[in-house]
Amino acid sequence: MRRLLGICLALFVSLPAVALAASGTTGEEEKFNPASEWTLHEWVPIHLGPIDMSINKAVAYLMLGALVSCLLGIVLMRVKFGSDPTRRQALGETIYEIAQVQIAEQGLPTKAIARWFPYVASLMVFIWVVNMLGFIPLPLSDEKFRIAGVEVPTLAIFAATSTLSVTLALAFMTWIFTHIEGIRANGVVKYLKSWVPDVPKAVYPLIIPLEIFGQFMRLISLSVRLYANMLAGHMLILTFIGLIFLVTPWIFPFSVLLASVFYLFEVVIVVSIQAYIFAALSAIYIGSAIEPEH
Repeated sequence: MRRLLGICLALFVSLPAVALAASGTTGEEEKFNPASEWTLHEWVPIHLGPIDMSINKAVAYLMLGALVSCLLGIVLMRVKFGSDPTRRQALGETIYEIAQVQIAEQGLPTKAIARWFPYVASLMVFIWVVNMLGFIPLPLSDEKFRIAGVEVPTLAIFAATSTLSVTLALAFMTWIFTHIEGIRANGVVKYLKSWVPDVPKAVYPLIIPLEIFGQFMRLISLSVRLYANMLAGHMLILTFIGLIFLVTPWIFPFSVLLASVFYLFEVVIVVSIQAYIFAALSAIYIGSAIEPEH
């Protein structure tokens, strides 16, 4: 794992140099803009009326994330290579235990764990994988360079979860499931009544709009928390790497050092914490809808 992390970090640090060398430009000629990484160009245009279903860089990362998540689940928790426990099986059991004990059992009522554990566990694994893929240099880029006359995508880092539309879609699923499960468990009237706290009826005209607004704020806060953390991390890393080519050469070691520090901080801490928080809050929201009195 340490060797793999070292290789990824070395590749990451060398990305701007590789791109500039391949394109034949110098540091002074290159116009570096970190925000351009979040300009999503259509790779396969798909338009259904006003709905844009085109495949772009973010969609490609989501597809890859879904594939890797499924492979992780199969390899770590399904496939057995012997009767004795291995580190691989221990890792799979650890992931399962975190999802079961720390997320599902803490946020969901006992009667709902069997129904909603697969969802919150899948959320945790999928978001972690997509976040982690965002820090591995991959040839899923809009930028290209030529090798022997053939255009090849440059290696780049990009997190699909640093795009608001992606995190909003994930949060919207939790938001919809929360209300569907709340209505299924309590009925429409009882569930809607549970939104209103025990206050004098004279305050209802003020409290009810605030409670309705609060339900929509859950959707916004859940999506923006993940989006903002991943966006900020990638923006800082790309900015420090860009400083290598935009300022005097003496700042090169400081830029590489700071970029490496932020890179390791994001990979080791932020990636896992954000996946855990998103899944845990999803469990709490669904659980509070099933048993609003608790």
